[in-house]
Amino acid sequence: MAFGLGRLAVLESKLDIYEDLSKEMLDKLERAVGTISENSNRVAVILERHENRLDESERADKLIIGMLEDMKEKHDKDFLLVTSRMDRIQKKTESNARFVIATTAVLTTIVTVLQVFPPVFKLLTPNSNRSMMSLDKVKFSHGSSRL
Repeated sequence: MAFGLGRLAVLESKLDIYEDLSKEMLDKLERAVGTISENSNRVAVILERHENRLDESERADKLIIGMLEDMKEKHDKDFLLVTSRMDRIQKKTESNARFVIATTAVLTTIVTVLQVFPPVFKLLTPNSNRSMMSLDKVKFSHGSSRL
């Protein structure tokens, strides 16, 4: 039986070696699982922060888009207002131009008529012989005068 005991001792020693190796491997595995768990928690925190930033960015984008739409509406209203004002000013300018042209035509007509009228008036009015006396030939005596 010595032969069986020697074999048993070899098996026990191999079993002890395997146990030690298993403990080391189990310890390494536990450390690896702990490290993986820590890293997983860190990644979860980073992902949560990233999602929060994405949410904030999305809210900011929506606000910016809303502001741009508001500005576009205001710009469109301002454009229509300016266009209508320009149309009114153009109409007033055209009206004033017509007035200036009409006034110029009337004044030109008046000036022309006034230039033509005196010669026509002279033709229509007969010349009368007028006589005039000069004052040096007239003599005055005590309050009476001869004409």
